[in-house]
Amino acid sequence: MSPPSPAASARARLDSLTPRAIVEELDRYIVGQKAAKRAVAVALRNRWRRQQVEPPMRDEITPKNIMLIGPTGVGKTEIARRLARLAGAPFVKVEASKFTEVGYVGRDVDSMVRDLAETAVQMLREEERERARPRAREQAEERLLDVLLPPAPRPSRASGAAGSASSVGNAGSSTFSTLSPSMGAIPMPAIGDSTMGAGGASDAAGTTRESFRRLLREGKLDDRMVEIDTADSPQSVIDVFSGTGMEEMVLNLKDMLPQVGRRTKRRRMSVPEAMEALTEEEAAKLIDVDKLTKEAIRRAEEAGIIFIDEIDKVAGRESGGHGGGPDVSREGVQRDLLPIVEGSTVSTKYGPLKTDHVLFIAAGAFHVAKPKDLIPELQGRFPIRVELESLSDDDLVRILTEPENALTKQYIALLGTEKVTLDIHSEAVVEIARIAALVNSRMENIGARRLHTIMERVLDDLAFEAPELGQVTIPITAAYVRERLDGVLKDEDLSQYVL
Repeated sequence: MSPPSPAASARARLDSLTPRAIVEELDRYIVGQKAAKRAVAVALRNRWRRQQVEPPMRDEITPKNIMLIGPTGVGKTEIARRLARLAGAPFVKVEASKFTEVGYVGRDVDSMVRDLAETAVQMLREEERERARPRAREQAEERLLDVLLPPAPRPSRASGAAGSASSVGNAGSSTFSTLSPSMGAIPMPAIGDSTMGAGGASDAAGTTRESFRRLLREGKLDDRMVEIDTADSPQSVIDVFSGTGMEEMVLNLKDMLPQVGRRTKRRRMSVPEAMEALTEEEAAKLIDVDKLTKEAIRRAEEAGIIFIDEIDKVAGRESGGHGGGPDVSREGVQRDLLPIVEGSTVSTKYGPLKTDHVLFIAAGAFHVAKPKDLIPELQGRFPIRVELESLSDDDLVRILTEPENALTKQYIALLGTEKVTLDIHSEAVVEIARIAALVNSRMENIGARRLHTIMERVLDDLAFEAPELGQVTIPITAAYVRERLDGVLKDEDLSQYVL
């Protein structure tokens, strides 16, 4: 029984994701921010609800785009990223400040949609490759056996068989005793033995091949080196222009210059490496590219999420209708965003992609500019606005301990690879959170990102000396934290650069 298709897997995943289940899943990685979690959970569930509506009304239901407002480091990007991973949806994060109005040097806003199409295709290709992997591995095994055990020469040409076998070298031979003397030979006649009939040679070849297959699966040939021919896919010179605002020219050139026949390259590698390379190559052959591309575009259109960060950096309007200076194109970027967010068709190298049902999540700190400084048309495209809360000392403590990927757990795992066991006391965690909140209040508030800086400073010496300590347990106490940080905290000028 074949595994379910990617489309069926995505539908089944969305069926089980109720808003409450989505919030509970986000709680595993993100502390607090209940309002933001509820907003994105409802937005994701509405996608499933829309799929249950009959077609005439379904086309009229558009996603309610979300604007997340809050200081840096409180979880805006992480909420969107985890949501996309949870839903198995194509996800692209872009920064609004990287875009410029059409006519200026820089990336145009259409490139975010092309990036979404690329992400969707890569996601589908990976899923299809995993589905095809069992069959691909069988075919790769046959190809590898052909290398280890070249086809037998015809009995009538036995005189040339010895020379042919000797020319194979380390790649293999028609007898086990020639290929693997260190493992002990299996007593069997050479396949090309002229004293054998055609039937006997065929039986011997089959027996030898099955013997090699068993040894291959048991890993007893893993130390052997073989030479295999694999597809050579050098980077196109045209790709040099990608990401420079010249995407349209790249697309046109690639259409005008279709790839000629794929070249192969002979590579020498170990048997396990050869098996992996051949499996990947065979899996790629089993993928229906046209079907994959069509499904990828459909998934990007129906489930894609584009996260536009730093939207506040393009807020603001030119005064008097004649702007100037470095921000001359800010309002132009907003106007270029309008049709994309509203719903339009963008040409990609995989075909046209409609953005009518793509979910857009915009985020910004809005310290200087405010949401009202965005042009009115763009404000109306983001009807759901959620203000994220600044992190308190208690929130920072929870961030250090509760999530599955908590920072303290990461450092314990990292130093554990050197057989150093970190015993981080609870009062040390509280002290780290207190100092992070203090530094945030004195200087720029960067939220939970300050914890990374503090932890690196606290564990700097241990990380350097860990390979020399051997198997040891190191207690991290509140006193140890203060000892590592007090000198920096007292020197305010120094702390601005160190913390």
